[in-house]
Amino acid sequence: MGRIVAAITLVLALAMSGVLTPSVTRAQDVPGIEICTAEKTMERRTSCLQSNVEFLQKTIAKLAADHQQKLDAANRQIDSLKITLAGLQKVVDDLQAAHKKAAEEAKKKDAAPAKDAPAAKDGAK
Repeated sequence: MGRIVAAITLVLALAMSGVLTPSVTRAQDVPGIEICTAEKTMERRTSCLQSNVEFLQKTIAKLAADHQQKLDAANRQIDSLKITLAGLQKVVDDLQAAHKKAAEEAKKKDAAPAKDAPAAKDGAK
């Protein structure tokens, strides 16, 4: 992308410097980069360079729009994944709390008969 910007800057600098005279005519019918040094007259070279600049500007604008759409889609996906992650974290927290509660209840059940067992032995004597 830096090379394209540098090329555009160079072409614009040449066009603005007065070395090239602006012309309204286009040097090409098919959009794309052409070698403008093959043109004999300054007007045709200028037109060729202007056509190249227009092509590069349109290409940059199109690429910028495409990349912005990709970034927007990626940000939407990130937001969706964050929401999913928050839901899964809640499920994990709930499962951990239920597991801890079940472990505590199991300890209480195991401890309760042990207390009753000595009392039963004392009553049996």
